Amino acid sequence: MFTPLSQCLILLAGSVFLVTLARRLALPTSMAYLLVGLALGPHALGILSDSGTTRLLAELGVAFLLFTLGLDFSLPRMLAMRREVFGLGAAQVLLTTVVFALLTHLLGVPWLVAVVLGGALSMSSTAILLQQLTERSELNRTHGRLAFAMLLFQDLAFVPFLALGSALIAGEDQLQLSAGLVPVLGAVLAIGAVLAAGRWLLRPLFHVIAHSRLRELFTLTVLLVVLSAAWVSHSAGLSFALGSFLAGMMLAETEYRHQIESVIRPFRDILLGLFFISVGMLLDLHLLARPGELATVLLMLVTLVVLKALLAALVTRPFAHSRFKALRTGIVMSIGGEFGIALCTILLQAGLLPERTGSPLLVAMVLSMVLSPLILNNNKRVARFLLAEHAPQPTASEREEAATREIAQRDHVILCGFGRVGQNVARVLESQGFEYIAFDLDPARIRAARHVGDPVMFGDSSDEELLAKAGLETASAVVISFSDPATSLGILRSVRRVRGEVPVLVRTQDDGRLQELKDAGATEVVPETFEASLMLVSHVLMLLHVPVTRVVRTLGEIRNNRYAVLRNIVHHDDTRPTDETSEHREEIKSVVIPPGAWSVGRTLTEVRGHGVAVVFTGVRRHGILGREPAGDTVLRDGDIVVIYGQPEELERAEAVLLAG
Repeated sequence: MFTPLSQCLILLAGSVFLVTLARRLALPTSMAYLLVGLALGPHALGILSDSGTTRLLAELGVAFLLFTLGLDFSLPRMLAMRREVFGLGAAQVLLTTVVFALLTHLLGVPWLVAVVLGGALSMSSTAILLQQLTERSELNRTHGRLAFAMLLFQDLAFVPFLALGSALIAGEDQLQLSAGLVPVLGAVLAIGAVLAAGRWLLRPLFHVIAHSRLRELFTLTVLLVVLSAAWVSHSAGLSFALGSFLAGMMLAETEYRHQIESVIRPFRDILLGLFFISVGMLLDLHLLARPGELATVLLMLVTLVVLKALLAALVTRPFAHSRFKALRTGIVMSIGGEFGIALCTILLQAGLLPERTGSPLLVAMVLSMVLSPLILNNNKRVARFLLAEHAPQPTASEREEAATREIAQRDHVILCGFGRVGQNVARVLESQGFEYIAFDLDPARIRAARHVGDPVMFGDSSDEELLAKAGLETASAVVISFSDPATSLGILRSVRRVRGEVPVLVRTQDDGRLQELKDAGATEVVPETFEASLMLVSHVLMLLHVPVTRVVRTLGEIRNNRYAVLRNIVHHDDTRPTDETSEHREEIKSVVIPPGAWSVGRTLTEVRGHGVAVVFTGVRRHGILGREPAGDTVLRDGDIVVIYGQPEELERAEAVLLAG
């Protein structure tokens, strides 16, 4: 018998090994976690048990995922998507439920039970789909947006299906309308409570917490908000995830969303891995070992995936611009979901669903989720094959990747970090005719930079393989713009291992580890606190009519002496450097204009007339970026508008673009 500690150690060891292997083979990490659960679960080695605690933590992982996703979706964006959520989502759930209810009724299942089972089969896994779409940068594509709209409605539709199933288990043959409305009204009140709290309480709360400058207090507040919203939602019969998503959507309209996302990401990634492990634990390998049962499971699996894909594609066609996009959306929505498994399990345990039908169906649903990385990673290829279409010309993203590879072969500068400092360096280099390639680990920042046309790659700047791909051998200089000296040291050592003679400039907050960076191979170290002091000194000396040559000589002497004259200062115990999480920084952002947005058909001048105080730096349409658009530019459905300004002004501009 394994102790809890030994179970944790085996789980961690298996996860580390398989996730590392998946990364090496360029496979999704979710597949690695699924295999861990499959191998260590109760139906295989039996090391892990499917306990209530495990399921709770797994559901919290999904809640954290939806919370971070909500940070990218403001309330105006959701209002702009209401047609897709309540139109397309309702059509998908209704049609899929009716078709599968008819099929299961033909197999001898009573009508009301067949309706609940049809609803269970209409559900798709929110966690798996959103994780895969995010990893593949497809969430903002047409099929990703439409799939997300359907997933949101499925979370809402789960309430009446669960109420119907509970009534059947209680033996109520005649359903009362009042009894069915109670959980629905509770769900509406819960949604209203979360939205109201987010609108009037969260922003003042985070304003106070942020000004306390206690990082641990900020982290605790974020966890409190996520778990509270999840609890309110769950208490009303909804999913943990839906309440968390609404809370994130409310915080998306504040200037703290980037810091909140960075705080919640470690919890999300670990617990989401546990969710995938819990899904893998559900697969009963003994059932697949029997030839007769295996054939039944495979037949149900193929029927489930194919039929769900076709039905979802059918209802998506009026909302998509082409058959290809509709079919891609259908393929994405073809897998089973955790809500469907829950409903099917409830019916099976209550004896309402025959064992010969329910058990293989449950395995088929789990198997579709286990195979989901394979299905989702090939959705484009399968759609083109079924439609007998040839691949079109390279997309804008593919053209940008090719252009980046070409830059790597020429003389260029490598920028490690594309935050405020990195972007400022990039703009100056660009204005002087120099090319560059940048690295960053913030997906939202990379997406916005790519929309603008900047050659930014996702990845760790200390990865030697990525540095080689970025053309370190042909680079004329490397700029490390991270403020953390430990991060800069890791990158610096990797650069020196690949190429020893390339000039490397390193930014630091102060001189705390200046000598260590020099010893590691930095050509120049720029302490920004000292450099800001030197700029101020130069202006003071100029105002005092000191000759320019003397000012330049003085600054040069200070730099040559490694800022010795500036180090004799009195420190205060509470001195903190200004970092890139400051709420006063300006940044760039891209806004995708969905169908039904207020700004569709309107000019940029009209948008500015609604109190928008940002700079419109570009409009991307059909993969072509138009920089510095004129005021009479008319916005269209699918445009990507690139804006620049303060965080609060960016949120205001997005709200106007989407909802007026």
